[in-house]
Parts: sequence; C-alpha cells; structure tokens
Amino acid sequence: MGERLTKGDVEKIEREIEERKLVLRPKLIEAVKEARAQGDLSENFEYYAAKREKNQNESRIGYLERMLKFATIVTDNAKEGEVALNTTVEVYIPEDDEKETYRIVTSIRGNSLKGLISIDSPLGKALLHHKAGDKVEVKAGGGSYEVEILSVSEADSEENDTIRAF
Repeated sequence: MGERLTKGDVEKIEREIEERKLVLRPKLIEAVKEARAQGDLSENFEYYAAKREKNQNESRIGYLERMLKFATIVTDNAKEGEVALNTTVEVYIPEDDEKETYRIVTSIRGNSLKGLISIDSPLGKALLHHKAGDKVEVKAGGGSYEVEILSVSEADSEENDTIRAF
C-alpha cells in the first residue's frame, strides 16, 4: 500500500517533479559537462560532486514518481466541528498539565516538531472524528494516555508544508 495523499499533496509533488525535470536537471547536466571538461577525472572532485548532485536529483524524481504511482488519494468526510485532515486542534494533556496545538496532516507532511501530526500517528488516529469537549484515549508504546479536545478549527493553508524526503 502506498502513501495516503490529499489532492494538495499530489499537486505539490507534481510541481516538484516538474521543477526538478525542467529546471534543475538541465543545470545539473551542464555542471557535469563543465566539470568533465576540466581534464583528468581521477582527481576531479568537481566532476564527482556534480555527478553526485545530478544522481540525487534523479533519485528524488524517481522516489516522487513512485510515491504518486502507488498513492491513495484521501478525503475526509468529517462533519463540521470534527477533527479531520487539515484541521487545527487544541488539546489539553492532563498528565503533563499542558495545552498543545496541532494540525492534522497526511503522513508525508507529518512533523511533530512543527505541530503537524499525521493521521496515521497514534495521536492523529485517536483525535480523528472527535469534537471539542471530547476526551480521547491515545494508545502508544504499549501504554496509553488521555487528552481532551479544547477546540477544532479549519487550518489556514497547507501551502507552506514540506513533503518529507526519503
């Protein structure tokens, strides 16, 4: 099974592939040619660096194309006021006496350090389709803890989220 992606994820990946193929690839090919023209390849570090960068670009293109090929497009049919994809949720964690704010995203955008919680994470799974005022149990690492949902709102935009690299 492939990644679960939103239509926005797919569009962003397609834009990155196009940029890498049409803009970056020709520049990298030219850099390899220029470095090769400098002479003896056995001691030409610029050539090997340019070749490595070109290969990394090609690997990233292949990775993104495979991701799209096997992806499942997800939409969330949650009711208004429920935690769903691309909603922002504020939770209270009684165990730590802390309030946290997260945005629910697909797994390729997940980044807990930036407050982006994947729908496939234990917390994301527990919060989905619940409303403000609900208390949910999060099962993680052989144990569990409780969180209370304080508020649920639509997220501003997913435009600044990055697609994680391989």
